[in-house]
Amino acid sequence: MIRLAHRIAGLPAAARGALSLAAGAISAMGLPPFDLWPLAFIGFTLFLLLLETGKRVTWRSGFGIGWLFGLGYFALAFHWIGFAFLVEAATYLWMMPIMLGILAGGMAIYWGLAAVLAIRFGGGGLRLALSFAVFIAVAEWLRGHLFTGFPWAAPGLIADGMGGLAQAASVIGMTGLTLLIVLWAALPYVLLVESRRRSLAAVALFLLLPAAWAWGDLRLAAAPGATVPGVALRIVQPDVPQQEKWREDNARAIFDTLLRLSSMPTRERPEGIGGITHVIWPESAVPFLIDESPAAKAELQPLLGGRTVLITGAIRLDRKPDQEPDVHNSIIVFDGNAEPVAHYDKWRLVPGGEFLPLGWLLEPLGFRKVVKTPGSFVAGPGPITMTLPGGLRAALSVCYEAIFPDALIADGPRPELILNVTNDGWFGRSTGPWQHLAQARLRAIEQGLPVIRAANTGISAVIDPYGRVVSHLPLMEQSVIDSALPVALDGTLYGHWGDWTLFLLAAVAFAAALSVKNTTRTG
Repeated sequence: MIRLAHRIAGLPAAARGALSLAAGAISAMGLPPFDLWPLAFIGFTLFLLLLETGKRVTWRSGFGIGWLFGLGYFALAFHWIGFAFLVEAATYLWMMPIMLGILAGGMAIYWGLAAVLAIRFGGGGLRLALSFAVFIAVAEWLRGHLFTGFPWAAPGLIADGMGGLAQAASVIGMTGLTLLIVLWAALPYVLLVESRRRSLAAVALFLLLPAAWAWGDLRLAAAPGATVPGVALRIVQPDVPQQEKWREDNARAIFDTLLRLSSMPTRERPEGIGGITHVIWPESAVPFLIDESPAAKAELQPLLGGRTVLITGAIRLDRKPDQEPDVHNSIIVFDGNAEPVAHYDKWRLVPGGEFLPLGWLLEPLGFRKVVKTPGSFVAGPGPITMTLPGGLRAALSVCYEAIFPDALIADGPRPELILNVTNDGWFGRSTGPWQHLAQARLRAIEQGLPVIRAANTGISAVIDPYGRVVSHLPLMEQSVIDSALPVALDGTLYGHWGDWTLFLLAAVAFAAALSVKNTTRTG
C-alpha cells in the first residue's frame, strides 16, 4: 500500500493529471443509471492519493488536480446533454463540444477550489478525507445556487443505487448525502496511508454507512402505502419525437394523440376516462397556444365532461397593451368545462435552452439557444402551491426545476404532491432521463411528498413520499399511467429545516477534521 502511494508520488505531472481525469470519470459511474457506486470509492480514493502525494503540493497544483478530477466527473455525467444538439444537427452540432466543454469545465472549477482548500486545511490522511468531504459539499451547495445554479449530478445522487441509504435525504438532503458519500468513498484512501489508530477511526466512520443504509431499509419497511381517497390520476406520455414536436403541420396529429390517450380504456380503467379526476399532459404538450384556442376548448369539453381537471404543460403568452408579449413555459390548469382557470410560469429557466446567457456576446458569434421562440422565455415569479379544482394542493414545477432541492416548495399551506411536467425527448435514450427521474425521487424523499411526473418521451412516473416508484412508463413508449395519489407525510426534518441540517453536519465534520493532527507537508 505504501509502495502504491510512492509510485503515484513519482509519476510525472502529465500522468498524474491523466489519472485524476480518469478517476473523475470512474467516480461518475456511480451515478444512475449505472449505479456502480463501488467505483466511486475507487475514483475518490485514487484522487486523494494524487492530491496528497505530490512532491510539493501548491495552490496551483492542488487546483489543477482537483479541476481535472471534476472535469472527468462532469464530462461523463453531462454527456447526455450532447444529444440535444443532434435534434437539429445542421444548426447546432458545431456548438456541442464547445458548450459541453464550457459546462463541464466550469462546474469543475468548484471542485478545483474544494481541492485547494482541502489540501491547505487538511494536509493528508484522515484530516484530508474529512476536509475534502466538507469542501466538496460546500462547493456543491454553491454550484446549486450561484449563476442560476445547476446542481445536476451531485455525488449525493449516487445514493439512488444504494438502497435504503437514500432515505437519509429526508434528514440532510441531497447535499448532505454528498458530504457523507464523498467521506465514505475517501476512507479507503485513509486506510492506505494512515497509522493503525487513525485507520480504526476510519473504519468506525465507515460503519456509519451500513448503519444509515439499515435505518433507511427499516424506514421503508414500516412505510404505509395509503392513497388519497377520491383522487384518480391519468398521466399521459405521448412520445412525440423531438424532431416532430414543433412542426406546425404536426399540431393536429399531436393533439389527436393526446386526446386519444386521455380517453382510452386501460386495464385499470376499462371504461376509459370515466372516474378519472385529473389528466396530466407533459411539458409544452402541444405546438400551439392551447389556452387561446376556441377549437381546442370545443374538443376538450367532451373529454373532460364537466368533472375531470386537465393539467398540461404549455407555451403561454402574457399579452400587454402596446408591447411584445412575454413568452412563458407554463403549466395551465383547465377545469371540467375546459376553461383555463389557473397557470404556473416556470421561473428557473435553462441557460442555453430557454435563454442565452451573455447573448450580447454569443449571438454575434453564431450561438443560439436550443429552444426556438421569438426572443427568450421570461421567468415566472417563483414557486407556488396551487389549489386545483376539487381542492387538491399541488407544488408545480416544469422540467429541470425538479433538480433543485431548495425553493421547490412555496411558503404557506403544505402541498399534497409535487407535480412535475417535462420533455426529455431532447436526450433520446441517454442517461439524462434516468438521472432526471432519480433527482425527482430525492425530492420526494426530502419533502415527504409524492411526485407525479409527466414526461413527453418518458420516464413518466408516480413516486411515493419515500421515493419509491409506484408506477412508471419506459422511455419511448406511448401510453398512460392510471394511478391513485399516494398520501403525503406530515413532514420531514429536511423539509422543515432545509439546508440548515447540511450546515450542521458540515460543521461537525470540519471540527472533527481540525481535531486531527496534520500529517502531510505542503508547499
